[in-house]
Amino acid sequence: MENLKKKNTTENSDKEILFSKAVKAGKRIYYLDVKKSRKDEMYVAITESKKVVAGEGENPQVSFEKHKIFLYKEDFDKFIHGLQQVINYIEDKQGLSADDPTDDGHPEPQELNTGEIKIDIDF
Repeated sequence: MENLKKKNTTENSDKEILFSKAVKAGKRIYYLDVKKSRKDEMYVAITESKKVVAGEGENPQVSFEKHKIFLYKEDFDKFIHGLQQVINYIEDKQGLSADDPTDDGHPEPQELNTGEIKIDIDF
């Protein structure tokens, strides 16, 4: 009975996804989902999914590790500012990303005063 409740809760929360973006990065996939809370406030659910293969031979066991964080509107500016700082630090110490040789290494921060949800994250 409890498994049924958990399954229904998961199914209902999947229906609440208003917008989703999948970012494939090697063995990982990052899912950026916009959802709505019970109070009709939008938030971002960020899920990292990593493929894990255990065992070798004909019958390897494949599973996925998932880690999730929730980012609420009141924290967007602080989160984006902090994320931009750590990205800039890494780029300053290790140089530009090999994926984009035209990148100047310092993306412009985006203003979030319009009420729109904008997240520009490069991995």
